[in-house]
Parts: sequence; structure tokens; C-alpha cells
Amino acid sequence: MRPCTPGACLTRSAPTATLGAPERNLAASQAPHAPADAAPAAGRFVLYLEGPRDPDILGAWAWRVSPALARALGAAVVILGGRQPARAAEHLRNVRAADPRARGLCVLDRDDGAAPQPSACLAEDGLEVFTWGRRHIESYLLVPDALLRTAGLQPDDPRSVRLLRGLLPRVDDEAAHRDLHAKTLLAEGGALARALGRPLPPGRIARQMDRRDLHPDVLDVLSRIATGIAGAPATAGTAFPLPEDLPRG
Repeated sequence: MRPCTPGACLTRSAPTATLGAPERNLAASQAPHAPADAAPAAGRFVLYLEGPRDPDILGAWAWRVSPALARALGAAVVILGGRQPARAAEHLRNVRAADPRARGLCVLDRDDGAAPQPSACLAEDGLEVFTWGRRHIESYLLVPDALLRTAGLQPDDPRSVRLLRGLLPRVDDEAAHRDLHAKTLLAEGGALARALGRPLPPGRIARQMDRRDLHPDVLDVLSRIATGIAGAPATAGTAFPLPEDLPRG
């Protein structure tokens, strides 16, 4: 793979916008501040995402479990411009040259399973690689009620419900969801947009999802992100309230 030059292949996302109303605070207590002359326990945290709409999706999901996390997420994001874990490793290596305690989380689509999986040789000190269990990040947006709300339709509209049942697997059929090509279904002019009569932007769908709609994989990633951001110097001592049932990173 041709190495990218700093700034050419990687772009930082804008901070995530505030989304929706805050939920109940179920926080752990705020961590104590370290003395001014003490070395930080951890360094900068970098969240590597594949594409420019991924932060919007993750930010909307984060708001459902912790508005504080949603507000902090955008500043940590670096966009890879595709499924490029080697770029994440190279970028973090450069960051750690100046900040040896820096850590990163690289979140990748699984795609069709034929794509090269991150190998041990790509492992970089401080870099964690997470691959979605389903094919794409968009695969976790295929929640019928959220799709209908995004389209401005009632979740109990018989015709719309019938159309979705013809296009989507049952909610509990994880094997079928795992291999479904969500990007094609959600594309502008794709099957779902044609069935419901309007475009379905992924970020807008994510904002229509309830806390109960979030898949365990999503909760797992949010927990890992919260752990990383909470340990970074810019947010050290900040508590990110997380529901009691959220897995801890």
C-alpha cells in the first residue's frame, strides 16, 4: 500500500453537533485530578473512522447513552478515507513520537469477509482495532421504526410495515443481518428509499433511534470510546455518564 503523507490521506472531522434531549444521568463519580506536576496517566486519544459520515452516526448513537460523550467525540476523530488500518497505525506512530502515551481506536467495517483483516504485523503500540460484527456500520441502522420515522411515516402504518418486512430480515435474525448489504439498501435511490418514498440519510436514521434500538456491538464501541476519551489529557477527570447495562471498555 502506498503510504500517505500527513494531511493528504487523513482528515479530521468537525466536532459532533448536539443531538436531541439528554437522557437520565447514571454516572460513575468524577475521577480525581492529578497534581499539576504529575505526568498524565494517558496521552491523546484518537478515534479512527473509515468515512466522513461515520462520526455523525456514532455521535447520534452516543447521545442516546451519554450527551457528554457525544459532545466530546468529534474532537478525537480522524477520517481514514476507507478501510485503511495501516494508515491508522502510521498516523498513531507519528502521534506517539511526540506523545508516547497516546492511544487510538480504529473502527472498521467487516465488509464481505474477503477484505484483508488487520494482521498482527499492523499492531501498533497503543492502537486497538475493532471490526463490526455486521458488514457495515450502516447495518446497525436497519431498525424498522427508526426508518419509518426518518421517512416521516407512522411506525404502525400497515402498508409501510409490510414493505419493510419484504426488504429486511427479522430483527432477531442476526445471521441474516450480518451479511446484508446495508449500504446498497440505504443508498439514494436504493430499495428502502424507493419503498418509503424519500431518501434515508444514515445520520438522520441514527438520530431517530432510541436507546433500546442500539445493538450490543454499538454499545461495546461506545464504551471503548468513552474509556479512551476519558483518559486523554484534554478531558482527564471528566466523567462520561453511561447506563448501567453498557459494557465497560
